[in-house]
Amino acid sequence: MIIVRCKECNTEINSNNKTQVCGCSNMMSVKGDKVSAQDLSKVVMIDNSSSQKNKPVLSNQDLAFQEERKKRKVRKLNFEVR
Repeated sequence: MIIVRCKECNTEINSNNKTQVCGCSNMMSVKGDKVSAQDLSKVVMIDNSSSQKNKPVLSNQDLAFQEERKKRKVRKLNFEVR
């Protein structure tokens, strides 16, 4: 989630999945993690915490299981063909 402030109208916008616009002549808009405006020099990024990207996908227990799984050997079976 990011928090952005427009210097022209002092409007703070929190990001989410909907498009949000400040409404002044700068037309700053925020959608998700994307920020756009007529003049980006008049936009200040207050908080940029992307906690979703920093989380590990697999836990330590899952990683240990995957490492043990790598060490497994393929067992070949011989079948008699008739």
